Amino acid sequence: QVQLVESGGGLVQVGGSLRLSCAASGRTFSSATMGWFRQAPGKERDFVAVIKGSGGSTYYADSVKGRFTISRDNAKNTVYLQMSNLKSEDTAVYYCAAVDSFLSSWQHLSGSAYRYWGQGTQVTVSS
Repeated sequence: QVQLVESGGGLVQVGGSLRLSCAASGRTFSSATMGWFRQAPGKERDFVAVIKGSGGSTYYADSVKGRFTISRDNAKNTVYLQMSNLKSEDTAVYYCAAVDSFLSSWQHLSGSAYRYWGQGTQVTVSS
């Protein structure tokens, strides 16, 4: 059974940093597509970042570009989201997602393209 478990969320001040982790178990995702999404209260779930394939190509939402970095440690079967210069609008529940295939540049934006999801971790940025 595949499981994705996020950790690292919490309360941080504006301008601060957090690193989220997503540990996968049940299969190896070293060549899969793994993404981060977030959902703020009363809003839809939005794409944040993705890392794809064995080459590890990455893409980011414009709202986080230059502030967030997605990376993976294949030995640990874990994906990370390093978040810096956090803003109040980054407050949301952050979800890790994965799928076995290599998603296209428009597919990876859609949550429906991912097969596996974590339970989410809350990130709250206070001013």
